[in-house]
Amino acid sequence: MAQFTRLEVAAAMKETGMIPLFFNQDIELSKNVLKACYDGGARLMEFTARGDFAHEVFGELTKYAIAELPGMIMGVGSVTDAGQASLFMSLGANFVVTPVLREDIAIACNRKKVLWSPGCGTLTEITRAEELGCEIVKLFPGDIYGPQFVKGVKGPQPWTSIMPTGGVSPTEENLKGWFDAGVTCVGMGSKLISKEIIANKDYTKLEQDVKAALAIVKMVRK
Repeated sequence: MAQFTRLEVAAAMKETGMIPLFFNQDIELSKNVLKACYDGGARLMEFTARGDFAHEVFGELTKYAIAELPGMIMGVGSVTDAGQASLFMSLGANFVVTPVLREDIAIACNRKKVLWSPGCGTLTEITRAEELGCEIVKLFPGDIYGPQFVKGVKGPQPWTSIMPTGGVSPTEENLKGWFDAGVTCVGMGSKLISKEIIANKDYTKLEQDVKAALAIVKMVRK
């Protein structure tokens, strides 16, 4: 069961402005990555469950976060149907992110008052997601649409909260472009948690990179 309400999760997304995205099948490595992100100031983690037995790793990570990382909000990404969403919610997922808009996932998450963020690519999809109770819409793939798309959406729908994923990098130029356009937060995967960091198990660098990215987010939002 979720440790945080969907309103608490939405508030944390807005406050921190950034969600690291990560997947690995090695539980101990994943714990170290999670702790490095936490020590760097991140308070949300989207575990992109794309591999076999991903739910087992997620369950262990969530237990670890509850026991050792107070205030860390664990969520799951790459969820494709309501059954998968329900499985991860039973393992403690506090938010569910999907690559597409699926109403069955919306119903499953709303039933348990868990925040869900569907991948949308048109104003019609965004509007439908909001009609289904979505607080923060995922713009995916972000690099295809870009900040100009966000600005276009926010014109007629200033109430819409958008989180781009894909095409987001921890540079001032990139992040300023997104936040100037009006995004609520950004999702950042391999540009933040790189293959090199994982290969070298350089958790100190990861902590520093997360801290630096969050500092940039804070700066460009002023």
